[in-house]
Amino acid sequence: MDSLKEKFASKALPFSQDVKKFLKEHGDKVISEVTVAQVYGGLKGVPGMVSETSKLDPDEGIRFRGYSIPELRDLLPKAPGGNEPLPEGIFYLMLIGELPTEEDVADVSNNLGRRAIVPLHVFSVLDKLPMQTHPMTQFSIAIMAMRTEGVFAKEYRAGMSKKDYWSATYEDAMNLIARLPRVAAYIYRRTYHDGNHIEPDPKLDWAANFAHMLGYDSDEFKRLMRLYATIHSDHEGGNVSAHTNHLVSSALSDAYLSFSAAMNGLAGPLHGLANQEVVRWILKMREEIGTSSPTKEQIADYVKKTLSEGKVIPGYGHAVLRQTDPRYTAQMEFCKNYIGDKDDLINTVHAIYEVVPPILKSLGKVKNPWPNVDAHSGAILLHYGLKEYDFYTVLFGVSRSLGVMANMIWDRALGLPIERPGSTTLELLKKKVGATELA
Repeated sequence: MDSLKEKFASKALPFSQDVKKFLKEHGDKVISEVTVAQVYGGLKGVPGMVSETSKLDPDEGIRFRGYSIPELRDLLPKAPGGNEPLPEGIFYLMLIGELPTEEDVADVSNNLGRRAIVPLHVFSVLDKLPMQTHPMTQFSIAIMAMRTEGVFAKEYRAGMSKKDYWSATYEDAMNLIARLPRVAAYIYRRTYHDGNHIEPDPKLDWAANFAHMLGYDSDEFKRLMRLYATIHSDHEGGNVSAHTNHLVSSALSDAYLSFSAAMNGLAGPLHGLANQEVVRWILKMREEIGTSSPTKEQIADYVKKTLSEGKVIPGYGHAVLRQTDPRYTAQMEFCKNYIGDKDDLINTVHAIYEVVPPILKSLGKVKNPWPNVDAHSGAILLHYGLKEYDFYTVLFGVSRSLGVMANMIWDRALGLPIERPGSTTLELLKKKVGATELA
């Protein structure tokens, strides 16, 4: 058993007993009430699941095991000579619940490196797909193709004890996280660079090696990938991709089945596609205005025009947040540190940040007029030359594996049951609330 797995067992197994005791003593306590509007509104914000790895605070943004993004950028170990946290560190934090040491992070990085060899048939499967196949479709198919190496499915079929579910899930989750950068980079090079693939460099950390295999070897881009993967790694348990992984895995589907399903959810326009929608909106605005450096007045006019057409401003607003997304702020600070004011597109992103919130607030209907993570990420990727918008969601997916796999391992350690909420009908709801017949 590797050292990370031993540490997890020492934390999770006693914790599962605490959960059982808590449920026995307080399981009948009421923690929320659900309105008819919430039932029809996607149950937004209604407590209905447990996710220990992170929590979204309306005012402070995402907190990972209680730590904010600014705190983690300071506290998590960095690569030698780097200023951004290593994603291996936030994975350790989410899984173990403690800040890692540099030795802990090196151990995780080495662990992932040992597991990173992708079976050759996965590449063969990808090569048989039409070249125009969307990168997210390729990504989901490749994840399913890796299931031939699954540990959980084999051990379950052999009669594995329930107490060992978490152990087999850990093996699958670690293997999946380790191999995703190689798979994603293969899809990128196949789709956009004529199949001119780049072999992994085992001397590099997880995110830097991903950047290298994509074909971006500058130190700045490697730092960006470390930051990108860290801030996109998790977003509590109720978002579509994380919740899908939890839901599918609750049926004892393994990590490959669950994560592939999660990626199909991430591919939706209301979830992981949002960052590319931001870029398209800005480029269209610049084209219509006729300049690459629109003034704040021009931006304001275009924003009002967009709103008057019944459209939203992509990258602004969030179902939970009521302040500027700290993930946006982290990317803005990255740009100030490494790019300055040399990029017209990024300058426009920052100008939009000054213009949009006051306009949205003036409408009186918008609960959160502030930017979220998607308002910035696409522009930075474009700055470094990664201009293929359809691939942005794959980057998101590789990053999100850290959080959803940490959660999945915990779900199995706690022995959580299959998720099966009840449903109802309009007629039953009308009777419940004493409504008169609708016209």
